[in-house]
Amino acid sequence: MKIWIDGDAAPKLMKDVVYRCSDRLRLPVTVVANSWQQTPRGDRIKMIVVGDAFDAADDYIAEQCAPGDLVVTADIPLAARIVASGGAVITPRGEELDSESIDERLAMRNFMEEMRSADLVSGGPPPYGDRDRQQFANTLDRVVTRLRR
Repeated sequence: MKIWIDGDAAPKLMKDVVYRCSDRLRLPVTVVANSWQQTPRGDRIKMIVVGDAFDAADDYIAEQCAPGDLVVTADIPLAARIVASGGAVITPRGEELDSESIDERLAMRNFMEEMRSADLVSGGPPPYGDRDRQQFANTLDRVVTRLRR
């Protein structure tokens, strides 16, 4: 089992939780992003820079992720690709996305994109905080425990 982080929009608080989990359980983590990011030193954590082509990080993760791997992303289309290929997905805010929930999330994402393009909705999610970090940590622990069985 490997943990993949879609690094471009991943909050630092969330990545720190993943790095601690990696240390505790000796799990490999790969951060994939369009530009270099600071990661802890060590054998288990890799940083992959894919360049700035549109969806390059998403495509890399989708191509490299194996069934049973865990991907951390807020990107719903990427999450749908991972779920379809047998991977597990959690969002930085601690929501697990699976075959039962991904279609609804994808439809909602597409609807909100249409609303934003019509200037009917503006803004984004609230700032990432301690409550989000705690929810993420709880979900990460539960999903990693299940995947390691």
